Amino acid sequence: MTAALQVTGVSKWFGDTVALSDLSFTSAPGVTGLLGHNGAGKSTLFDLLAGFSSPSQGTVRVLGLDPRNDPSVHARLGLVPDGDGLWPFLTARQTVEFLARSRGVADPARAAAAALDTVGMTTPADRKVHGFSKGMRQRVRLAQALAHDPEVLLLDEPLNGLDPAQRRADVELIRRLGAQGRTVLVSSHILAEVERMADRVLVVVNGRLVAEGTPAGVQALLAQSARTVRVETDEPRKLAALLLKEITVDSVTLDTDGLVVHTSDGAHLSSVLPQLAVKAKVLLHRVIPLGEDLESVFTRLTASARGAGR
Repeated sequence: MTAALQVTGVSKWFGDTVALSDLSFTSAPGVTGLLGHNGAGKSTLFDLLAGFSSPSQGTVRVLGLDPRNDPSVHARLGLVPDGDGLWPFLTARQTVEFLARSRGVADPARAAAAALDTVGMTTPADRKVHGFSKGMRQRVRLAQALAHDPEVLLLDEPLNGLDPAQRRADVELIRRLGAQGRTVLVSSHILAEVERMADRVLVVVNGRLVAEGTPAGVQALLAQSARTVRVETDEPRKLAALLLKEITVDSVTLDTDGLVVHTSDGAHLSSVLPQLAVKAKVLLHRVIPLGEDLESVFTRLTASARGAGR
């Protein structure tokens, strides 16, 4: 059976700038998370999958078709691009009906009503979009992508700018869409969001695929990677002396808040630290990962991926 999304050896460059480099993956029904920092190449990949541009090298197929050269694929594809793109003078219902009609849906009014109901926008459907919150506007954009009942959904940063309650609701909605048998590719630069939405994760750094697998598998990779932690304890010097004897500990620095520990194996440090505290007879107050934003995580992943043929 052909995978719904097939990206094979894809590179994309703009002049001297390389946006994607030798990217290959496939996606089947369910939710696949595309994790990458801002500028990693996520939106460029969505443009290729939606047929807005062609790869400089390699091939892109959606449901076995070339999205750039075969317009028929768009009847089976729904897209929520990063950004707004809504007409503020139209109501939510008018917006979704118009886009359903433009895609050749037989009964656009009925399709729009069903899509708005799916995303929880039935009550405000006849209000003009210009008065909507960021979260409501995001849901209108998702409704227009669903109105023609697509098999494939491309969602580029759909949770951007939402409050925590809206994020939770939309995460649940995206998971339901995947459970219905659709192939959903959803991007984010927030690791926790991707873990909650996706059954499979692709990690992209500077246009290259550096890790892929289940959320638990990617987490395990992060845990095994080098990391820096702050250890707050009542007697930092005693604990520092024992930590420096550990082969996986690269350095220990004392500061006003305790210890800053650099390790080549975060998983080993997590297991040995409590044992060393007991041995030193010191109390651990807090252990805080440092530099665990996506930039630092991706830097470590990139280092671990060198030589892996990606």
